Amino acid sequence: MDWIERTASAVAAEKERLTSLDAAIGDGDHGTNLDRGFTAARAALEAKPPEFPGAALVQVGTTLISSVGGASGPLYGTVFRRTGKALGEAESVSARELADAIAAGLAGVQKLGGASVGDKTMVDVFVPALDALLAGLADGASVDGAFGAAADVAESAARSTIPLRARKGRASYLGERSEGHEDPGAASAALLWRALAESVGGRAR
Repeated sequence: MDWIERTASAVAAEKERLTSLDAAIGDGDHGTNLDRGFTAARAALEAKPPEFPGAALVQVGTTLISSVGGASGPLYGTVFRRTGKALGEAESVSARELADAIAAGLAGVQKLGGASVGDKTMVDVFVPALDALLAGLADGASVDGAFGAAADVAESAARSTIPLRARKGRASYLGERSEGHEDPGAASAALLWRALAESVGGRAR
């Protein structure tokens, strides 16, 4: 629940930037839509706190799907729903269990949208961030260090979408004109990873 609280606050603070990024290569509503969705998700959790971490994330995903327009709702909704379902009804979750559950969420997104690394989407952030998290945990890094490093990688990966040509989504219709712009979905994904790192005690932004 703290992760969602932090994500909602980050999205609200960055709403205009996300919308501006989307205006350049999309519909110009990414920030507005995500802000509405995470505000609704936060309210839903406060109104009826779930019993388990997995149930909380499933609830968030369901709320995002029903309240966010465009492609963002189904994509982010799938991330959270698949992650939550992978966690099941466990009352507590280890760092590795959460990482594995996020991997299930990522797989769901890639199946839904068909995107791979290099297509200029949120996948360009999720894949390297998750790889960094898993590598850090496998190498014996602290939980704080592993999640903080993953968030750093996520932010760098979002910026790395700037020179890419979009191959998925509305931006792909622009062809070479999509080059030179940071992908809004990648930018919002980086916010989510930083919020997660802060939630588990990672480094401050």
